[in-house]
Amino acid sequence: MTTDLDKTDRAILAALQNDGRMSNARLAETVGLSETPCARRLKRLESEGYIDQYRAMLSRSALGFGVVAFVYVRFAVHDRTVATRFEREVQAIPRILSCHNVSGSADYILQVVARDLDDYGTFMRDEMRSLPGVTSVESALSLREVKANGGLPLS
Repeated sequence: MTTDLDKTDRAILAALQNDGRMSNARLAETVGLSETPCARRLKRLESEGYIDQYRAMLSRSALGFGVVAFVYVRFAVHDRTVATRFEREVQAIPRILSCHNVSGSADYILQVVARDLDDYGTFMRDEMRSLPGVTSVESALSLREVKANGGLPLS
């Protein structure tokens, strides 16, 4: 699918990854097009699924989430029904920012936020350990974020 993108399409996508609120006029100027062809290309990129959505990136620290943890979840029994229930329940928990089914020693890796370590401990005890199929959890706490929300490579 990405082979259909030319240099200008990639420039549009890169500009929007940096500033999703960019006006069409500014976007057109940034990529060297007039406004109408730029708007047409943008509409095509959206309709072809290259742009999933537009959203605001919120500040975790300003909202009081001082802890970021990566949680390695393991199942003892690998049952499709249990995994489906686990995934459905995970999607309903707002403090779980992402969940990936992975290969290796863990079955899933989750990125979780909490206000502080006490809040994180309570979440682990009351919510994580009671999710369907979970037999083991291991946490890695982020000490410092080096890079966040990087855009996709478009070269």
